[in-house]
Amino acid sequence: MRILVTGVKGQLGHDVVNEMVKRGLEPVGVDLEEMDITDAGACRKVITESKVDAVIHCAAYTAVDAAEDNVDVCRKVNADGTRNIAEVCRDLDIKMMYISTDYVFDGQGTRPWEPDDQRHPLNVYGQTKYEGELAVEELVKKFFIVRIAWVFGVNGKNFIKTMLRIGKERGAATVVDDQIGSPTYTHDLARLLVDMIQTEKYGRYHATNEGLCSWYEFACEIFRQAGMDQVKVTPVPTSGYPASKAKRPMNSRISKEKLTENGFERLPDWKDAVGRYLKEITW
Repeated sequence: MRILVTGVKGQLGHDVVNEMVKRGLEPVGVDLEEMDITDAGACRKVITESKVDAVIHCAAYTAVDAAEDNVDVCRKVNADGTRNIAEVCRDLDIKMMYISTDYVFDGQGTRPWEPDDQRHPLNVYGQTKYEGELAVEELVKKFFIVRIAWVFGVNGKNFIKTMLRIGKERGAATVVDDQIGSPTYTHDLARLLVDMIQTEKYGRYHATNEGLCSWYEFACEIFRQAGMDQVKVTPVPTSGYPASKAKRPMNSRISKEKLTENGFERLPDWKDAVGRYLKEITW
């Protein structure tokens, strides 16, 4: 199977391509230099000439706070760029997998979000990813929408790398303790996505590592497993944290029952994932 993967320089795109190579599949990895997703003509040319069976669309504008001041750029990438790809997938009648986010929900309550729940984004990033979802649903017959959250991978910046750096530099960290979700290791997620794209079990899904925590608990576990118990971690409510431009969801619990129902293997526990990840990176 030949699959085009966007955002190959990012955390997830990088791991998806590696997972495909491991399985003897044919990845066509692209990033901005090979295919500017905001250019409809470039998308049509590259995808058509690549003669692929599917597209896994990982590329996105993910600077959540910066998006509040750069609405047009964020929309051009996340909404318009996704529509450009979706139009080509429709015309070629090929599968499209769109990687989305828990930020399409409003983050209220404590119940895990179901894949078909109403979407009410809190910020510009979430709104533009929602618009991307709508484009895929409107245009593509053979689509997967996979919402992910709290992502960390070898190839890029993430919360774990930030905590390790702050812990070393300052010996202390202040972390919010009232936003709840599940960390997601891109190495584990890539396996699931490659499993899924080879099926016809289309629709909306949620995928994170198993288990729940707050960002504070996530930070404590990182330092524990890294042998940095001397780092003092102070919990604070979101209301007491220096104001960030974008509003964050408090409830990022997402239901993964649909994975089980469709015979997909769920991801390992997030603490297990943190341990494996720390062995992969230099810090």
